[in-house]
Amino acid sequence: MELLNAFTLLSNFVLVPAIAYGSQLALGALGITLVFGILRFSNFAHGDTMAFGTMVVILFTWMFQSMGISLGPLPTALLALPIGMVFCAAFVLLSDRVVYKFYRAKKAAPVVYLIASVGVMFVMNGVVRLIIGPDDQRFADGERFIIKARTFKQMTGLNEGLSIKVSQGLTVVTAIIVVAVLFWFLNRTRTGKSMRAYSDNEDLALLSGINPEKVVAVTWILAAFLATIAGTLYGLDKSYKPFTYFQLLLPIFAAAIVGGLGSPLGAITGGFVVAFSEIMITYPYKKFIAYLGPKDWAPEGLLQLLSTDYKFAVSFVILVVVLLIKPTGLFGGTQS
Repeated sequence: MELLNAFTLLSNFVLVPAIAYGSQLALGALGITLVFGILRFSNFAHGDTMAFGTMVVILFTWMFQSMGISLGPLPTALLALPIGMVFCAAFVLLSDRVVYKFYRAKKAAPVVYLIASVGVMFVMNGVVRLIIGPDDQRFADGERFIIKARTFKQMTGLNEGLSIKVSQGLTVVTAIIVVAVLFWFLNRTRTGKSMRAYSDNEDLALLSGINPEKVVAVTWILAAFLATIAGTLYGLDKSYKPFTYFQLLLPIFAAAIVGGLGSPLGAITGGFVVAFSEIMITYPYKKFIAYLGPKDWAPEGLLQLLSTDYKFAVSFVILVVVLLIKPTGLFGGTQS
């Protein structure tokens, strides 16, 4: 019984949150790795792209809510999500035409694109703050929990409860569907195969008659779609604050680099590696160890390796270690 209580406690505070958070990071890292693998630069504006797409979703969610439109137990944001994806894609394509296209024509070095993306990042950040403000914005509605801790206790008779939020279940299901569709698109469709060919050998792809501007446009659209989905799921699970998405850029990049920049499978794996690392290192294990130890015995202190205030420091350490030991990542990503 004590072992089951320990496992339930760990599941409630580590496993379930880490799986949901890992799914969000994986979707964000997929956008980063797509842009790097095909356009050959690290897009520092991706975090604020997530913020922009989510902002549009929130605005339309509020509009639907004011009109009395809802999805019952599911968040109304799901209705607004396709609209946010379209607006985000349009904004990203506009930034490509205004900024990046000029440097493509000049055959600029990747570091120039990176610096340009920092400029785009600040512009997007300013636009988002101007429209929706810098404060927390909550837009989740519908049912909050799939299963509540109290209900779980009554069902099992355990001392510890397990709660699973609707946003967490929705995150995992959506991530599975999105990843499956993305891999199908890249491996089965003509456009996806063109993107992979362009990524493998740009000169040979051009000689084969592949339209580079179409490949670039589709890449940006997919990155915008992934950013909006990841940002919305994160906002539903936690809350929406523009600066938070800027901070998310570090764990998202860490996830992409751990798996290997340019490797979609690596981005997914890296997302879960970073998520589990952050949560497991900052979780206080005092109660968990007490369940496993002798009866009426509890260790002194929280048994917490790091405070939750240092959660993003874990991502930074992972990033540095991977760059020092295996710069190409677990799956040997593309090197520019």
